[in-house]
Order: sequence, then structure tokens, then C-alpha cells
Amino acid sequence: MSKTTETSKSGLSRHLPLIAVVSVALIGAITLKDHLTFDTLRDNREALMAFRDQNYLGLAAIFAGVYILIVVFSLPGAAVASVTGGFLFGLFSGTALNVVSATIGASGIFLAARWGLGEMLTAKLESAEGRIQMLKNALRQNEVEVLLLLRLVPAVPFFVANLLPALVGVRFGNFLWTTALGIIPGAIVFTWIGVGVGEVFDRGEDPDLSLLWEPHVIGPILGLCVLATMPIIVKTLRPKKES
Repeated sequence: MSKTTETSKSGLSRHLPLIAVVSVALIGAITLKDHLTFDTLRDNREALMAFRDQNYLGLAAIFAGVYILIVVFSLPGAAVASVTGGFLFGLFSGTALNVVSATIGASGIFLAARWGLGEMLTAKLESAEGRIQMLKNALRQNEVEVLLLLRLVPAVPFFVANLLPALVGVRFGNFLWTTALGIIPGAIVFTWIGVGVGEVFDRGEDPDLSLLWEPHVIGPILGLCVLATMPIIVKTLRPKKES
């Protein structure tokens, strides 16, 4: 009886990180959706700029911490946070803060899933045979390319791109550097919007995030996607050597 109880407790504790992420995400989606908005940024922009001028590093640390929490718990307001980075810190520093914070947050989701549900699924994948084994091998052969595509294609939800790799057992090192590299193009666009957001607010308007889908912006990103898929295409078309 005691062994059964200990086993159930151990199983529950192993899933606690993922349970915590999902729980906070649900609570945050309900309670914060009306607060992490451009209206909030507009109403508090003068106070934020004054604090930045007095304590630049302190505000940068606070901003990074908030951004990481938004990503880890998939809270509403990631786009607002990215624009705020450009508004407060400029294009270069804002992009760097956005990329570093988003990468750390994405790693938090990855590790929470890996330590919880991911461990069990990874073990099953390792022992699987047949088609599952073939799928796992195919993923590993193109791991870097697929991870980059998940980051470069804006249509893929960020939370999915963080969770899915953990559940299929990709290497954390590859996840980390492809995340940091792959989100740079999108981060530059959102940060650039933030650089001019003050003038947008002065006109009584909201930032136009549809800029990401403009041909001159999405075109280069899709070009990078094509480059990322080229190794997969080459491997597929390359004739197999006879043993």
C-alpha cells in the first residue's frame, strides 16, 4: 500500500512543473487579458520613460523578468511586451532584450514539459519500433531544420513551438540556439514597431502589428524558411548508398 502511495506521489511530483505552467496560463488568460494591452502602455508610458531615465538597468531587468514570465506561462501580452521593448530601449537593445527574454521563457516551457510529461513520452519513443521509430529517426535527422522552421514561420503558435520539441525528445542544446536564432527576424519587426509607437499614440492610434504580413517583411522571412528546408529536400532527394 505504501509503495503504491509513494509511486503515485512520485508520478504527481514529476508532472508538477507542467501542471503549474498550464494552471498559471489559464488563470492569466482570464485575469490579465484586459491589462497587458497597448492601452496600458499608452496610459503609463510617461511614468515608464521617467523610470527608465533614472534607472535604465533596473527597468531592463524588470522588463526581462516580466517578459520571461509572460512566455513561460503563455500569458496574454507577448506582442505588447515586444513592442514595449522597442519603445523603451530602442531597436538594438530592445531586440536583444526581447530575444534573450523570449529564449529563456521558451526554455522554461521546454524543461517543464521535459521534466514532467516529456520524460515519459521520450522513454516510450526510445523503446518504440516500426513506424514510430522511423518517425523519431527522421525527426532527429532534420532536427535543426525543423526547429528553425518552427521559429521562422509566424503561423506556428509560440507555445506549440516550445512544447512540441520537448514532447518528441529533441536535444535541449539544439532547441536553445535555434530558438534564439530563429526568433530574431520577428523580434526585429516588433521592436521596430515599438521604436515609433510614441508617435502612433500621439495620433490616438494603436500600433499596426499587421506590418509583419507585409510583403517586404514576410518575404525575407519566408526566404529564410526556404533556406531552412533546403537540407531536408537535399536529404530526401539524395540517392541512398548501397551497403
